Amino acid sequence: MSRLKLFIPLLVFLVLAVFLLNGLERNPNELPSALIDRPVPAFSLPVLGEAPRVETEEVFQGEPALLNVWATWCIACRVEHPYLNRLASRGVRIIGLNYKDDVAAAEKWLAEKGDPYALSVIDADGRLGLDLGVYGAPETYVVDSTGTIRYKHVGVIDDRVWQQKILPVWQKVQ
Repeated sequence: MSRLKLFIPLLVFLVLAVFLLNGLERNPNELPSALIDRPVPAFSLPVLGEAPRVETEEVFQGEPALLNVWATWCIACRVEHPYLNRLASRGVRIIGLNYKDDVAAAEKWLAEKGDPYALSVIDADGRLGLDLGVYGAPETYVVDSTGTIRYKHVGVIDDRVWQQKILPVWQKVQ
């Protein structure tokens, strides 16, 4: 029995080593979403510009869209914005989620930098962002024509991210 006690530290080391090696294989930038294959959370929110409030069903039924979480205070959103304008010019439908932002600043931003959004929902208090599990801006969701979330990307969308990660999912939902 006393000899078995000598192997306990070795056994503990092996168990810890397995857990640590498993952790090294994971991508720390990958933030999984519990909402994949679930509908966009229900909302009734105002929209930037002249449009009144919109409901979830009005926005996400009938055709697929990217749901892009953005804000004027977000530095990475400034980097991503020109690429979103290019995607919109190619016919990609993008819905904006203006997250915890100043409405006047957001309207000025879109007037100056171009507006890639079919519409941009105002989430002033961040409740929809919370329901979506938003970690911060920018984040982008691929939503199919039934309003179901099929993919979530955290971070800036550029050509590499579009081609390698989002486009394959986008083509499936078309």
